[in-house]
Amino acid sequence: MKMKRLAKSVLGVGLAASMLVGCGSAAGGSSSSKKSASGSTPTVTDNSKIKIGVSIWSSTDVLGSQCKKIIDEAAKALGVKVQYVDQGHVSEKVTASVEQLCAAGCQGIIICNSSDTEMTSAIKTCNDNKVYLSQFFRIISKDNNPDIYKAAKDSAYYVGAVHENEVENGQKLVKILLDKGDRDIGLIGWEQGDATWLGRYEGYKKGVEEWNKANPNDKATLSEPQYAGTTSEGGSKAAEALMAADPKLDALIPAGGGGDPLQGAIAAVERAGKTQDIDIVSTDFLPDLGERLANGSMAGESGGHYCDPLFSFLMVYNAIKGNYKDFAGKFNEINFPYLYVSSADDYANYDKYFVQQLPYTDDEIVEMSKMSFDDLSKKAEALSIEDAESRASK
Repeated sequence: MKMKRLAKSVLGVGLAASMLVGCGSAAGGSSSSKKSASGSTPTVTDNSKIKIGVSIWSSTDVLGSQCKKIIDEAAKALGVKVQYVDQGHVSEKVTASVEQLCAAGCQGIIICNSSDTEMTSAIKTCNDNKVYLSQFFRIISKDNNPDIYKAAKDSAYYVGAVHENEVENGQKLVKILLDKGDRDIGLIGWEQGDATWLGRYEGYKKGVEEWNKANPNDKATLSEPQYAGTTSEGGSKAAEALMAADPKLDALIPAGGGGDPLQGAIAAVERAGKTQDIDIVSTDFLPDLGERLANGSMAGESGGHYCDPLFSFLMVYNAIKGNYKDFAGKFNEINFPYLYVSSADDYANYDKYFVQQLPYTDDEIVEMSKMSFDDLSKKAEALSIEDAESRASK
């Protein structure tokens, strides 16, 4: 057992100050209140003929189920219909999901694709069917795929993207491990071409490089990624492979994939009897994250972003209503913040305002649906535990 174990009891001070919140991915909790403080029920124009499709990797895993919960609440508050297609981040299923939702009569679609290349087909399908399209948890890379970026920018039906700063996310997670004393870090990815994964991977590498430059006599290593897909079994096998390849492994980063790969990795470490020897950080909050931070099976996590698709949903809703116009020639994006936690105390306040209840009431969702794009973007960027707490107290 090395010095990092002595530091565990005092960690968390720096991270508590950097709570850049989004929403979270813990399952369970009650829905937002249906009435305002005055007791009135929110009213909107009749939207019963509006139908919005959701193309998502999974609407039932840890993160996906929480995304579905907030979208369902928004659909209820606005009186619109919603239809889901789970595509498992399999490319042919991703592109087929857009065709399926267009054929089902959706006037708008929000999508979490697995690679930029899928957006070529998605944009064309939506252009052909005059269906509005917005991404969530994703953005098309202008540098890596300029032609696809241009197709989105030129489209009259591509509304925009809601996404996180994944490079920064990767750097912050690596720093949690390095500050704990970890130096041999194993990495678990999900899909090789996924844009979000690539952003996080860049951040992990950058974080290690910066550490090594500043600490030439105390260098850290980051393994080549083991790919797990989006299943618990995949995460378990990847963790086992990394532990077998490096007996000195003292940290793991299951990069994401909805939460299931992380659960599999944790189980593998527990079976190996190395919970106290291998620190684990990841993205996508688990439903029992508070307990895991307390017992040491998790060292830290970023998450709190399940409201990301809510804002994508509202963007498409406004496009359908005719409130947002003239998309051609523009590339609208909302940069959504993450929350970082590294202790059970960090997680407790998050649980109160994002798990036990949703951070927005129906009245607030209706009000947000009337905002300009710029104001909606500012609303997204302002979301935090403190923001949710202040609104809940009114």
